[in-house]
Amino acid sequence: MDDGRADFDFIFGRWQVRNRKLRDVTDPGCAEWVEFDARSHVEPVLGGLGHVDRMWTEAPPGEQPFEGYTLRQFDPQARLWRIWWASSRNPGHLDPPVEGAWRDGRGVFDCEDVLGGHPVRVRFEWAREGADAARWQQSFSYDQGATWRTNWIMEFTRAA
Repeated sequence: MDDGRADFDFIFGRWQVRNRKLRDVTDPGCAEWVEFDARSHVEPVLGGLGHVDRMWTEAPPGEQPFEGYTLRQFDPQARLWRIWWASSRNPGHLDPPVEGAWRDGRGVFDCEDVLGGHPVRVRFEWAREGADAARWQQSFSYDQGATWRTNWIMEFTRAA
């Protein structure tokens, strides 16, 4: 069925992940970038209408090691994806889901949130880069989407 439910099937498996992120993504004035490696494992759930993605990293420069968890779930009636994120950095908290879809080889997913006491629009963008590579980036807008600031980029390479 070509309704969008298979859009993320490429991500199943094990990945090496090169991260580049602002040290404090919640600080609109932060200009210090850190780079670190991680590994990720993604598998389908819910009969293929969703999948879970676990990411582990050693300590990024000047930070503690952490584990991240993503649940992506497809809504066939609405033909959209919802993506939730949780991390050992913020125990007991599940971020509000970003929602969106894939068009022309690019996935764009947005939501409203409050970070560091500021209302913010959050955007995840995905792009496939062949069978064994993908790119994700997160951007925030503090002006209802008029301007965006990228604060985290992940380059995925399929692990052997």
